[in-house]
Amino acid sequence: MTNNGKIKLLVVVGPTASGKTSLAIELAKKYNGEVISADSMQIYKQMRIATAKPSVEEMDGVRHHMLDFLEPDKSYSVGQYVLDAQRAIEDIVSREKNAIICGGTGLYIDSLLKGIEFEDSSSDRALREELNLKADEKGLDHLLGILADFDPDSAERLSKEKNKKRIIRAIEFYKTTGKTITQQNEADKQEKYDSLIFGLTAKDRQYIYDRINLRVDIMIESGLLEEAKSVLNSDLSETSRMAIGYKQLKPYFDNEKTLEECIERLKTETRHYAKRQLTWFRRNNNIEWINIDEYKNSKEQLEYASGIIKNRGFYG
Repeated sequence: MTNNGKIKLLVVVGPTASGKTSLAIELAKKYNGEVISADSMQIYKQMRIATAKPSVEEMDGVRHHMLDFLEPDKSYSVGQYVLDAQRAIEDIVSREKNAIICGGTGLYIDSLLKGIEFEDSSSDRALREELNLKADEKGLDHLLGILADFDPDSAERLSKEKNKKRIIRAIEFYKTTGKTITQQNEADKQEKYDSLIFGLTAKDRQYIYDRINLRVDIMIESGLLEEAKSVLNSDLSETSRMAIGYKQLKPYFDNEKTLEECIERLKTETRHYAKRQLTWFRRNNNIEWINIDEYKNSKEQLEYASGIIKNRGFYG
């Protein structure tokens, strides 16, 4: 811990197929750590190949948390992740080890590092359904008018996005907690942990895209088709059905497209996802970026990261 009592966290972020897990494992081995996944799809059982879940061999003796614990028919929220990850951090620290966060789900990571508290009481399914009906009948401007009555700042901000889900969430949050989303956001600005964040990227974006294309090919060879067929025939939650790697192959199973067309679609959507991930993380000016087309393996990346850790005196 630091002098101010905050727990120290190493964090590894970046787009899919950038090698985050390998670097996190190397850091864990060097700094007496355990890895906590921050991937919204690796939490699900069965979904192993598509989510690139690390194997026991890849973990190399390093204990991992927040992996493979939920059935695909169960939904999982950011709030649940924050609570579960906080418990994992406390457990790791209690055993005099260091916690290393690793993943590409930016919302999970940001919410965890800021210690955002999601109250169970802030959810009201009946109210949400009522607001959805109002949106369909009277339009989003009607909902924005309701929101403006108690949270004009959020109403103004969300009026530019026209995101129905977020507008409804802002109203629901106030109606169930008595606090506005704006008030909650202000309270959440303080960092809960003393974190040092490493981000994996590349000088040449095509380098990452080539890695993605290769990864998809390897996934197909490793049995992705069989896994996709099994998962698509299962009951999926609203959360798990968002996983990339299954719905892109469905037209092949339905004899609507060739396998080659579906694989190309999977590669394209995965590249788009990687671009969105990089855009999210680029907003954080505190990330120490490592170019994977310059430091091409986890050993080289570890050496670079260790230099920064030492220069910062991060572990004293």
